[in-house]
Amino acid sequence: MPTVEKFVDKKAKQLAFYVQAYLAQQINYSELDLFFWDTMEEWAQIEHGKQLPYGKNEKVFWHLMHQIHFWPQHSLLHDSYLRGELATCVDFLQGAGQYPFPIDCVGIRP
Repeated sequence: MPTVEKFVDKKAKQLAFYVQAYLAQQINYSELDLFFWDTMEEWAQIEHGKQLPYGKNEKVFWHLMHQIHFWPQHSLLHDSYLRGELATCVDFLQGAGQYPFPIDCVGIRP
């Protein structure tokens, strides 16, 4: 049975890929939205570790998941402040410790 940490490690890499591709207009919003819902369905199957403290990757992961679901397509693509925040989160998730933790990008589990 997958743990929270393994789930987040796997999905964070995928999320970073999807968000980066969407911001570069390489994929349609429908693909990003489908990834969101597939990920939420998989999350519902996780049973072990939900009571454990959050790691930094998990905080950024859930923040980014919330942002892509909350904001409309137009804002995700054209709001320069939001795009910068999304890019910071993506860099952190892809950086394997090379980037500092973005203190304003802290999400919580659904």
